[in-house]
Amino acid sequence: MSKTMQALGRIRETRFGKKYIGDKAFYMTVLGLIVPIIIQNSITNFVSLLDNIMVGAVSINQMNGVSIANQLVFVFNLCVFGGVSASSIFGAQFFGAGDQEGVKHSFRYSLLVALGVSVLAGLIVAIFHDSLIGMYITTDNASDAAEMLSVGREYILIMMAGLIPFGISQAYAGILRVTGETKLPMLAAVASVLVNLVLNAVLIFGLFGFPEMKARGAAVATVISRYVELFIIVLLSHERVKKYPTNMSYRFLDGAYRGFSIPLALTKKITFKGLPLLANEAAWSMGMAMLAQLYSRLGSDVVAANTITSTLTNLFNVFFISMGTAASVLVGQSLGMNDTVGAKRNVRQIIFFQMLICVTIGAILFALSPLLPYCFKEADADIRRIASGMIKICAIAMPINGFAHCSYFILRSGGRTVITFLFDSAYTWLVPIPFVLALVTLSDISVVPIYAMCHALDLLKVALGYILLKKGVWIRNIVS
Repeated sequence: MSKTMQALGRIRETRFGKKYIGDKAFYMTVLGLIVPIIIQNSITNFVSLLDNIMVGAVSINQMNGVSIANQLVFVFNLCVFGGVSASSIFGAQFFGAGDQEGVKHSFRYSLLVALGVSVLAGLIVAIFHDSLIGMYITTDNASDAAEMLSVGREYILIMMAGLIPFGISQAYAGILRVTGETKLPMLAAVASVLVNLVLNAVLIFGLFGFPEMKARGAAVATVISRYVELFIIVLLSHERVKKYPTNMSYRFLDGAYRGFSIPLALTKKITFKGLPLLANEAAWSMGMAMLAQLYSRLGSDVVAANTITSTLTNLFNVFFISMGTAASVLVGQSLGMNDTVGAKRNVRQIIFFQMLICVTIGAILFALSPLLPYCFKEADADIRRIASGMIKICAIAMPINGFAHCSYFILRSGGRTVITFLFDSAYTWLVPIPFVLALVTLSDISVVPIYAMCHALDLLKVALGYILLKKGVWIRNIVS
């Protein structure tokens, strides 16, 4: 171990090392930010895996119905995330500048947007649920199609009851994270998913005298867990304001609901920056849902394989996804302090660290790809074969996705929200979606090669991200 540390020390003293490898303080700060998020997301995704396994044990149609509904829930969740993201950008820079009133106003804005998006999403689902779910059902078997539609309809209507608590929790968690407090959101989320796990088993299979609710039980369990998360994060946040009045991470909550107002000029500024982010998350998530719908045209086995792939790879993606938060916090706070040199240094070192993580985790995922689909006992050999091939593609593409992910959050931290919209959503709708649509409708190529070519296209996104970062278009203080 000591020899390894000495070797790393020598590398860091080189010209390359000084530029791309951070010191101990840098890595301690980054790990302090990402480890709670990795723990939180790992537990969340593990419970999601168990959720899909339990529903899949009932039947593949039940799992496909839940998977289709979750594609739509995913869109709404990302719209909430996009809605609170703009205020989080401002919150990070206000916090870096030491402006607690600015952080407080950013939090208020997050709450209002989260509530608005949640109510709007509920109305859309209440009116169009059958049409939205029906887009993903491509099987010719009328009985299977009817079961998937029925399961998806019941599931998503129940899930809508959890949108408002989810939105409020995200408003709290988003501002807490940019102030450097990632442990409390992790604690609330971990408690939530543990409640979800227990209730899933009880309600799906009807244990301990409860009725066997199958997929509906999974939805009820998730909604209850949303309220548990909300209760914990709100209660503990406000309790810590009183208990630790000098803790800067919670100061914005002191009087946050007294004289609830936001300066008009700041409201306009956040809205101007925020609309492209909200549009981006909505358009990108709908783009991902569209890609899933295009793949589903290749058969119900592909729907099941895609569900298995996304559920399993999400367990591994948490490592590189968490670096987006680190980039937002460190770069955003540096920009708020007008520390351009520090911001550039953070960008180089974060991306280098991201690439190391992606190569390592991607290699592990690739090695496990033949075995992972066997977690789903009800899946037949064809489904497992397709899922294994798709998982291998995700493993190979992890460094590509990791670089693009970091680039997005760095561009966003400087308020370049229009550029991030073009970089993320416009790219998705203009490049991979038409490409996959053409291959699915005009060729006989199977899903795994199409999936591979779609991921390879993201090299264009990497090249664009590199150019934008190199030009420094993200270097902007938007709060002073």
